[in-house]
Amino acid sequence: MDVLSFDTPLGPMALEGGENGLERLYLPGQPIPGTAGRETPLLLRGKEELLEYLRRERREFSLPLSPRGTAFQLRVWGELERIPWGRTRTYGEIARAVDCPKGFRAVGMANHKNPLPILIPCHRVVGAGGALTGYAGGLELKRALLELEGVNFTEK
Repeated sequence: MDVLSFDTPLGPMALEGGENGLERLYLPGQPIPGTAGRETPLLLRGKEELLEYLRRERREFSLPLSPRGTAFQLRVWGELERIPWGRTRTYGEIARAVDCPKGFRAVGMANHKNPLPILIPCHRVVGAGGALTGYAGGLELKRALLELEGVNFTEK
């Protein structure tokens, strides 16, 4: 396992990569594995793309991603990747898009299990009516990411 830790304007983060792509992004406040591997070209590129995103210099990522999850989680995460910069979708909209119209709670659980937040933009999923709802990195981080993208949201 190769892990690269680095500082960002939002706090320390780390990327974990494997042979097929990035496998995990650790957000500020999440425990980072104690043993770091090599600084691979992929991890260094991932760090640079994330820092560019946080400086508003990048809106899309060009990194190979290799998240591990169930078939349903992978479908949800694929749908999340279709949400453009500065836009949001509700849990219900994502559920309908993955042919599980009543599965908004299952979509929420898939979001919570997303191993590559920001890169697979689960922060762009909001509650019905645009309400800011849960995020594995905390609501403050979700709010900061949405504000970085210029998203207007409501809080209930």
